[in-house]
Amino acid sequence: MCNNTGGVAAQQLNIGLILCIIPELNVFFKSCFRHYADQVLSPAQSYRSMTSDDNSINISHEDGSPTSVLISPLHNRLEHKDDAVSELSETPELNQDPNEIRHPSLTVAFTFKAICKTLGRLSEEHIRGFKMMLWKRYPKSFNTPPQGLDMVDLVDRMLECFNLEVSLQITKNLLKEIGHNRIIDHLQTLCIRIKVQFNLKTLKRKYGEVCEESAMQGGRRPFDDVFTDLNITSTCDNGPNIEHEVMTIEKLDSNKKAGKLLSTKDIFSAERLEHSHLRFMLITGVAGSGKSMAVRRLILDWIEERSHQHVSFLFPLPFRELKRFENSKVSLLEIIQTLYPETKKLRDEDYRCNDCIIMFVFDGLDEYNGTLDFQNTSILSDIKDPTTLNVIVVNLLRERLLYRSLSLVFSRPQVNHCIPWDTCYDEVDVRGFGDPQKDEYFQKSFKDPDQAARVIAYINSSQTLRIMCHLPLFCSLVADEYKHIFRGQATWAEPPRSITYMYTKLVLALRQHRIFRAPDRSLEKERDFLTQVGKLAFNMLEQGQYKIAKHDWKEVGINDVELVINSGLCTQYITKPHVLHQVKVISFIHPTMQEYLAALYVFLTFTNQGKNIYEQQLKDRFKGIFKAHTPMDLYKSALDSSLQCVDGKLDIFLRFLLGMALKINLELLQPFCTCPVKWPTLTEDAAALIRKKIRENQHPGRNSNLQRCLEELSL
Repeated sequence: MCNNTGGVAAQQLNIGLILCIIPELNVFFKSCFRHYADQVLSPAQSYRSMTSDDNSINISHEDGSPTSVLISPLHNRLEHKDDAVSELSETPELNQDPNEIRHPSLTVAFTFKAICKTLGRLSEEHIRGFKMMLWKRYPKSFNTPPQGLDMVDLVDRMLECFNLEVSLQITKNLLKEIGHNRIIDHLQTLCIRIKVQFNLKTLKRKYGEVCEESAMQGGRRPFDDVFTDLNITSTCDNGPNIEHEVMTIEKLDSNKKAGKLLSTKDIFSAERLEHSHLRFMLITGVAGSGKSMAVRRLILDWIEERSHQHVSFLFPLPFRELKRFENSKVSLLEIIQTLYPETKKLRDEDYRCNDCIIMFVFDGLDEYNGTLDFQNTSILSDIKDPTTLNVIVVNLLRERLLYRSLSLVFSRPQVNHCIPWDTCYDEVDVRGFGDPQKDEYFQKSFKDPDQAARVIAYINSSQTLRIMCHLPLFCSLVADEYKHIFRGQATWAEPPRSITYMYTKLVLALRQHRIFRAPDRSLEKERDFLTQVGKLAFNMLEQGQYKIAKHDWKEVGINDVELVINSGLCTQYITKPHVLHQVKVISFIHPTMQEYLAALYVFLTFTNQGKNIYEQQLKDRFKGIFKAHTPMDLYKSALDSSLQCVDGKLDIFLRFLLGMALKINLELLQPFCTCPVKWPTLTEDAAALIRKKIRENQHPGRNSNLQRCLEELSL
């Protein structure tokens, strides 16, 4: 280290006496002090604390004393002034422009690690030569030869005596003199990479806030205000959540063991990569289950250095943004550099070498409309070759491109094969919120504890609402309703105590999200689609059926891509009823969604076609006997049918059908009706009928649901 003679107190006394006697030395002293301090202290960091950007590394000598910077006594400085000038003239790298602005990525921690990592590539013989040249060229900077220092102490000593830029330049100069140009390239590459990494922190502006999920109105809020840990399981093909308020539904999937719960930090973690050669992962989840939230959490944790620090670069490549390259020939490298201009500084080897791990996050494979033809699409292995977007996507899924990188693909469950059979990959499932996370979500969304308590009380008022809050999208719908109320923008003090209202909001939100996956369609086609899907839901419900095999799907006559991917109303998964036998099945995203759509079918069939589906079969057999229907005829038939089901399979269905008679729900559903629906006295008439059934007590086991039906009518 720089020479130090005498104690600190004596130094201060000598300096004070000299300044009193010779005031002219005051200016000289200040310039000397500033010169030597600048050698050791960077403009923003102190090596003693090893502090930079809230990262702290403490380094101590073997005697336990921390490394420090001591200002030599003034008479020592005067004595060595000529030597210092001589050394600076012989070593121009020590001359630093005081006005030069240091790149903020150049921190003490990085410089220390980079020099250690670079010198670690030298053999023992070359390390000794490096130390000898360091001592020979910069003798004034060390009070002892560095030959006895290990790697950590050597770099420690360099950073004590020189600032960060000078330390890096000295390392490059000495390596050049001993003929290690390739190792110099390695150090320069590390410096380039750290600058690109720092510049990628701009991703925080994009992913640090989240849009209001419900109506996609452009409102934004900090992501950390709403993010709650998600249930991510290590198994796939789990089927939908089957928790139900009334019924105990038999397990729909065939997984014998529950998967291990994962967090986003576990995905391609350093520990996982040590025990697995798989570098491709498919992450699926039903519509609204929180996949995009998981993407944001992953990206922000990497930016803020909370996880995945073994990953050199993380590039989000959402399919929604990739669509802009559909009509032109482009290379994958051009796509990356267009979306992230900072990466233009990277070299070709950065995308190929083993010591630079790159993670690509492809969000929304279900939004990609190209044909995934793995058999006939040409092979592409060079990221610099221009081609069509479809060829790039197919080869990414083949793992032909970026085979050394890590690839994460997020998607709704796919109807067709989206991964080639010969691609080795892992698959996990995003399941939304567990029960504790439902409360946590609202507590984070509403900073006022009283407001959060009101929202939680609302979802607890109905077990069905509580269950459905396993979908983060559903939670955001509830939160948005209350935010309108708390801002005074709503016409009521509480949302309707109607499960139908929130389910209608959910279906409308999913319909709005469809525009990212398929061209918009007319209300007439949307009405026909909902009627067709509702009919399927109703028929399955009457049979007590909650899944349908793919080989029976042709009889249904509904496009499975539209149902599973575009609309998000259903999910597809694989069951294994027997050994070596797999069956693809389709289910609604939740049994209550099936019940809602079944009720919607009955409602739309009556309002648009004037048909009471409960009497339709008899009417077909005995034409001319039945008179025109009234809404009360429909509701009386539905009520009688529900009371006949001892297992309660039509209980929630009946609540939904009654809820659709409420004015507020009629207004939401009006676009799907061919003519205005005005039933001014229906709710009172239906309530009177329900009360009569309760008094008659002919079905005592159904009375509790009849009470719930009255609540659904807000009576």
